[in-house]
Amino acid sequence: MEHEVFIRFGIFLGLFAILAAIEAAAPRRKRRQTRAARWSTNWGMTLVNTATLRAMAVFLPLLAVGAATDAQLNGWGLFNVIDLPVWIEVVLAILILDFAIWLQHLITHRVPLLWRLHRVHHADVDIDVSTAIRFHPVEIALSMVLKIGLVYLLGPAAIAVILFEILLNGTAMFNHANIKLPLAVDAFVRCVLVTPDMHRVHHSVHRHEHDSNYGFALSIWDRMFGTYIAQPAQGHDKMAIGLQWQDARPSKLGWSLRLPFFKK
Repeated sequence: MEHEVFIRFGIFLGLFAILAAIEAAAPRRKRRQTRAARWSTNWGMTLVNTATLRAMAVFLPLLAVGAATDAQLNGWGLFNVIDLPVWIEVVLAILILDFAIWLQHLITHRVPLLWRLHRVHHADVDIDVSTAIRFHPVEIALSMVLKIGLVYLLGPAAIAVILFEILLNGTAMFNHANIKLPLAVDAFVRCVLVTPDMHRVHHSVHRHEHDSNYGFALSIWDRMFGTYIAQPAQGHDKMAIGLQWQDARPSKLGWSLRLPFFKK
């Protein structure tokens, strides 16, 4: 799709600005640090991450969207073998890719080596729209490799990958935003999408809350696999955010990779 990078970047900046303005006008929680202190770090990370993906493009010229086009041209992947209406293909591709990101997120919490990368995201002592762009560059690179592999296996139309990337980026900013939805609206929205109150539980310092609500876009996976917690025990205003339990008890992570759907 021509100019898809500029379209996605424009949508990203627009959503970031809108959510940041809402946070400034009516924040959900009182900030522990100033925006300037945190945003300089978080934006610095995303600039490094962008440079990392650009560097990857030198060695892997076909990133996720390019891989979809390449797979389609060569007839590779499931959707290039079976004949489905485009809209069904797009819906299935988004569902499968979103589940893969959910599973990837869960695994980064269970494997110590991957957790060392992912904990950069959780080290933020506040949570707002900028937390959505705070990731270790190696984690970003690994996530892109996963998406490229899945795209070649699935062979979805390029538009499905573009829509998924827009959905993932947009919902990640939304559910990290320091905003409050009316309870009735939150309850309705989280039937499908992860809301800020739902995802904030995941950033709790308490282990049982931290190991829950892994979704970035769709909320269904946590409900299906028993990793859903509706609200933090201490409430959203008093809950502590950050890495307290991990720093205090790093040995508790272990090497176990028990996934929720394999629990007895």
